[in-house]
Amino acid sequence: AHILEGYLMALDHIDEVISIIRSSQTDSEASSRLIERFGFTPEQTTAILEMKLRRLTGLERDKIQEELDGLRRAIAYYEDLLAHEEKILGVIKEEMREISKKFGDKRRTEISHVEKDLDVEDLIADEDMVVTITHTGYVKRIPVAAYRAQKRGGKGVSGVNLKEDDVIDEMFIASTHEYVLFFSSKGKVYRLKVHELPVGTRQARGTAIVNLLPFEDGEKIASVISCREFPADEYLMFATKSGMVKKTVMSAYDRSRRDGLIAINLRDDDALLNVRRVREGDKIILATTAGKAIMFSEEQVRATGRDTSGVRGIGMKDGVSVLGMEVTNGNGDLFVITERGYGKRTPVADYPEQNRGGQGVYTIQMTERKGNLAAMKTVGPQHELFIVTEGATVIRVKTDEISQTGRATQGVKMMTVDDNDRVCAVARMTAAKEKPEGEATENGSASEETPVDLGDGNDMPEDLLDE
Repeated sequence: AHILEGYLMALDHIDEVISIIRSSQTDSEASSRLIERFGFTPEQTTAILEMKLRRLTGLERDKIQEELDGLRRAIAYYEDLLAHEEKILGVIKEEMREISKKFGDKRRTEISHVEKDLDVEDLIADEDMVVTITHTGYVKRIPVAAYRAQKRGGKGVSGVNLKEDDVIDEMFIASTHEYVLFFSSKGKVYRLKVHELPVGTRQARGTAIVNLLPFEDGEKIASVISCREFPADEYLMFATKSGMVKKTVMSAYDRSRRDGLIAINLRDDDALLNVRRVREGDKIILATTAGKAIMFSEEQVRATGRDTSGVRGIGMKDGVSVLGMEVTNGNGDLFVITERGYGKRTPVADYPEQNRGGQGVYTIQMTERKGNLAAMKTVGPQHELFIVTEGATVIRVKTDEISQTGRATQGVKMMTVDDNDRVCAVARMTAAKEKPEGEATENGSASEETPVDLGDGNDMPEDLLDE
């Protein structure tokens, strides 16, 4: 109302107001002269100086007068209301009647006299989430609904935006009430519920694991296992850099501490590489930097307690270390690649089953030009491989584009690696299905390959990645 009163006074003397404004050098000079001449307040002069020219019309003046009259009536009402308590109570009563009329239906909440402890988790919906963990240690969860179902051959949706030197290491579906066990390279295990992981978008990279768990300097994620329960008849298989393997019942990990539990006892110069769930009859494959691999039955590893070191899985010479462990039921191929980018895939059936602790057999012919063996993965024709170098170079290769050769063959050049660089990791994912030539891309069907069950249960979900 105060501003509108200033407008009306200015409109009543509009010619003089315009003359003062035009003859002033600055806004502050115009403001002070208007105050001195008409007795405006600083707030009124500011509003007058910012007033648009269209408000100078007679019709606009009538609107301003009408608005001011309405405000004066409202001000008189509120001042009278504030001066009489019984009128305030009357307004409250009337507003409560309106609320009762609008929302006063039958009670929907059941009032029970049964005492029950309420857990925070009881308030969290039990829904499936897609959990993604990258090679450099970023983790996130997204509702499965974010990946809408599509017909075969659809265009798909945008996935995670990764750093140049990053790839997805783990991607799996788990309920918000399931546990995720993070096994670190230093032999510890940390436990979080899926609902405790940060929620992200499809494109977001996620949150660094060091912001969620109290990792020490140099401690990294070695493996991730998801589960709802910890059955006493299922086991986890561990493999370390020095060639030790250990099998421990899952129920031994049904507890947690903020700073982690000891999952396996490691020597000072050792590091945990992989943890996998194993079933009766599974085969364990270990490969070393010297290009040798050994395959033996999980039965050869006797189950031991949580805080133990395990037994010798493969024998090695000085300077050689294990680079990975795979669990297989005997199907599929074993892909290996050297530091200089030479790789090959060989049927798992070509590897003889041996006793645990032996030196294994050559999985590729090693030469100085190829460098040490750098990574290995069991694969099927439905897979794609992301090969990563220390210098942040990533190449994507379809498994069926890699020639299948015998066990002790040379291999082929998979990628060109700079002299001061070397291959350091391989990530496996399920490839998108290709469409036959001339087939529709949006809603048409496409040919499918029959997935090869490798028996390790660690693939990314095909129904999500095919999008």
